[in-house]
Amino acid sequence: MPPAPKSRNTFTLEQAVGAAPSLAALQERIRESRWCLDQVQHLIPAGLRAHVRPGPLQDQEWCLMVSSAAASTKLRQLLPALQLALTQRGAQVTAIRIKVQASGR
Repeated sequence: MPPAPKSRNTFTLEQAVGAAPSLAALQERIRESRWCLDQVQHLIPAGLRAHVRPGPLQDQEWCLMVSSAAASTKLRQLLPALQLALTQRGAQVTAIRIKVQASGR
């Protein structure tokens, strides 16, 4: 089957985001979530960092995605320190939750 012809109206990701406010809002939330992880990364033990990914940030609640229940348990112990670090850096995060997500990469 031959490939579909390319549309002459192609957009870059930045153009698409600029044209769709909902995409722009999503991109901003992703950026903020990554920023939050950058702010607390130093508090997460080196061996655990590879198992933690920034998740959704919505309504002042930030979700951290972890690869296993063991990682979740270890990270849960750090939540007060993570919350304090975010507050000190001006983040508008009032709650952090942890979600275990099996890696399907």
